[in-house]
Amino acid sequence: MQIILLEKVTNVGNLGDVVKVKDGYARNFLIPQKLARRATTSAVAEFEAKRAELEKAAAAKLAAAQTQGEKLNGLTVTISQKSGVDGRLFGSVTNADIAEVLTKQGFPVEKAQVRLPLGPLKIAGEHAVAVSLHTDVVVDVTVAVVGEHA
Repeated sequence: MQIILLEKVTNVGNLGDVVKVKDGYARNFLIPQKLARRATTSAVAEFEAKRAELEKAAAAKLAAAQTQGEKLNGLTVTISQKSGVDGRLFGSVTNADIAEVLTKQGFPVEKAQVRLPLGPLKIAGEHAVAVSLHTDVVVDVTVAVVGEHA
């Protein structure tokens, strides 16, 4: 399906690009999320009329993400969890837990923005976690998991 992108989408293209993607990806994800629309002649003409406005909005989102990223970069977050004597946790620390703690500290972050490449944290200690605030802004946050002995 030919679509026109209304925002930058990772591994697909930038704002204003007309790209061909699989029908299901367009119908079920890109169009409902308002990231793209079908590339009909009328839609392309309408986009060109609004291009400056959309680019300005995208630049504002990027600037907001960069300012939040500067504050968030290098931050250390402490989460306590019950653990055994050897430091292994009874359960795990997930991206939802990290997002909740960051939001409580004044950094509104969705759980989908917290990237845990090796899966949930299951051992006490310090772990490096990436937070993707924007497709172009990814900052590193240190999560210190403190084990409470049961």
